[in-house]
Amino acid sequence: MLLFCKRLESLYERTLSMTGTVYKSTGSWYTVKAQNGTFYECRIKGKFRIKGIKSTNPIAVGDIVDFDLETKNDQVSGVIHHIHDRNNYIIRRSVNLSKQTHIIAANIDQVFLLITLNNPPTFTSFIDRFLVTAEAYDVKVILLFNKADTYNEEELLEVKYLAATYRQIGYECIGISATAGKNIDKVKHLMENGVSMFAGHSGVGKSTLVNAIAPELDLRTAEISEQHKQGQHTTTFAEMFDLDFDNARIIDTPGIKGFGVVDMDKDEVGDYFPEFFKLKQDCKFNNCLHVEEPKCAVKAALDNGEVAWSRYRSYLQILQGEDEGYRVDEYGS
Repeated sequence: MLLFCKRLESLYERTLSMTGTVYKSTGSWYTVKAQNGTFYECRIKGKFRIKGIKSTNPIAVGDIVDFDLETKNDQVSGVIHHIHDRNNYIIRRSVNLSKQTHIIAANIDQVFLLITLNNPPTFTSFIDRFLVTAEAYDVKVILLFNKADTYNEEELLEVKYLAATYRQIGYECIGISATAGKNIDKVKHLMENGVSMFAGHSGVGKSTLVNAIAPELDLRTAEISEQHKQGQHTTTFAEMFDLDFDNARIIDTPGIKGFGVVDMDKDEVGDYFPEFFKLKQDCKFNNCLHVEEPKCAVKAALDNGEVAWSRYRSYLQILQGEDEGYRVDEYGS
């Protein structure tokens, strides 16, 4: 009788269905936090296709999933069989040419994009590509200008000019120093009761900032490569962490070298530049691409200094399907 009960218990464990949130993805295994607070290592059952998205990772950190528990050799693991609809997600073109896209994270309340003027440099072409994708997929972005304590007077003026450009568009911009602690409390306050993702190039100070916000996580950091002025990758996979203040959660991501925008129709790219979208109704043509059309409100604003040249260059670059790998005059013509 006891043996029979154990077999029934084992069968129950194998078929128990649960719902949870993906906290880490390593490509083949996923760490999922169930609604009861227990973490399980899970794998995918079969192949997933989500709304026609062909992705290198069909399941991303932040996804809500349904999974069945199974027991093998006294080891309990899960098999994911369903992904809930996403509120939003951050996606980019994959470096793997055999696939189309890579989903960085899903169901995000806000993204903090870390920017450094130098050491390493963050160019506006990268910032704008990230912002366009965030606008397209309904993700709020806050720009953090890090390493404020390391700039000289001239560099600080450049940072202030760049921040003013994005504030005028409507993006919140904050000058911080992850090492000196400048405005860390302000960032923490914005993180309360939500899921925040931290993104940026390798070396901009993501892990240092996370450690300043939540020292208990003790994320690894690395020095900047003097030869290439690039950061060393210290985060291999995107991962979510529960923080010990005000129901805050954080998603730490690997450093992004470049940001490929997933294919967009040419007539919709301008809609993801908020300052262009506001002017669109004043263009002579409803389908104006803001390139060669007469009586274009965007080009008129550009000539009047009401639209930043760096933003317009980024727009043309995306419109023409060019790669991000060239430098432009970052601070106007």
